[in-house]
Amino acid sequence: MKFFLLFIIVFFNFAHANSANDLMFFIESAYKNNPKLNAERENLKSTKENVNISRSEFLPNVTVTGSQDSKHSTKRTDQTGSGLSDISRNTSKKSISVDQKIFTGFEGYNSMKKSRLEVEQANSKLKKIEQEIILEAVTAYYDLIYKVKKKDFNLANVDLLERQVESDKARLQRGEITLTDLAQSESSLAGASANSIVAENEFLNSKTNFERVIRVSAPETIDEDFNLTINLPTNLKDVLKLSEENNPKLIIAKLDYEIAEREVSIERAKLSPSASINYSRSKSNDYSSTVDDINEESVKATVTWPIIKGGENVASLKKSKFKREKSNLILQDTANQVKSSTTNAWSSYQSAESVLIATEAQVRAAEIANEGITLEYDSGNTRTTLEVIQSRSLLLNARIDNAKAERDLITSKLKLMVAIGSLSLDNIK
Repeated sequence: MKFFLLFIIVFFNFAHANSANDLMFFIESAYKNNPKLNAERENLKSTKENVNISRSEFLPNVTVTGSQDSKHSTKRTDQTGSGLSDISRNTSKKSISVDQKIFTGFEGYNSMKKSRLEVEQANSKLKKIEQEIILEAVTAYYDLIYKVKKKDFNLANVDLLERQVESDKARLQRGEITLTDLAQSESSLAGASANSIVAENEFLNSKTNFERVIRVSAPETIDEDFNLTINLPTNLKDVLKLSEENNPKLIIAKLDYEIAEREVSIERAKLSPSASINYSRSKSNDYSSTVDDINEESVKATVTWPIIKGGENVASLKKSKFKREKSNLILQDTANQVKSSTTNAWSSYQSAESVLIATEAQVRAAEIANEGITLEYDSGNTRTTLEVIQSRSLLLNARIDNAKAERDLITSKLKLMVAIGSLSLDNIK
């Protein structure tokens, strides 16, 4: 029984350790902890309250008022100069008033529509930020993988060249190679060491960026075999259609124009007559020296029509129309930008796929060539030191290019998902 419990504990600890190093763990960490994203979530909550504020224009306003007044009069005299008795009076008044707007020239209706559009826009802004954070997190993850591979490739190359230099020193003593050959090996080792230092610094920069984006410490080991499940359209026509329908940036611009239209309607409504009704009821106790109690009840209807306000209302209407035209122009420009960026994202994705296939073939060919040239060189054949160095350099570059192509393909897929508005946690799990 103890052995079984120990096995369960070890299994779950191992599973947790693995899950804490995979991509989804890091994406969710950035998704939950990014301050920019959390700020946009709070903005959405705030914007939703605008709907309640607009709805209040259709509901009655109820006001309850109460007052207490204590008054004491002394040394009173009448017109003849005769003294009058002192008076003490405690007057209290309680009232309730109900106001209801009947018609406001459709200002309340358009305010409600505007508030709902603002909520939609806030949702789209949140989605846009979410996509940016997910893209940034995945890019940081795969860039770290690429920089780890590049660092390891360069370290392995330095180790290989160190062994070659030692071997060439021995071969020089036996007279198999010349001093020039040894100098070439030593020069290549120095260059490889410099490249290794650069790769190490790039890795440290990538690690720092990873921690900034993900907001957790970079792991000692990272899962290089984790693959995202990404479904993408198969042709540019479908991509552009989805982009027109779902791109958050374009949706925000469309909603901004619709909001501007509602603002014009609101300003126009302010030129119209408005009607309201008021019901009030009050009760006063110890009202005066001659009146003890008073109960009052009234109903009042009011119609208001602003005719002249010094030109303010007309100027406000014109201003809202100019803003609407501005929003329309921005919408047209945004539509063109989105179409262009979506086409570029599709082209980059197609190119990245081709580059990855090419670099994979390049690595296979470089490995075969390097292995053959190295064997021929070690066997004392006609291969020169320079040929060995060149073949190893080609292999190193091929491996680095292939690792970069793997990273670029993933990021190009995600950028295309951003363009068509489909990048979310649910769509990449």
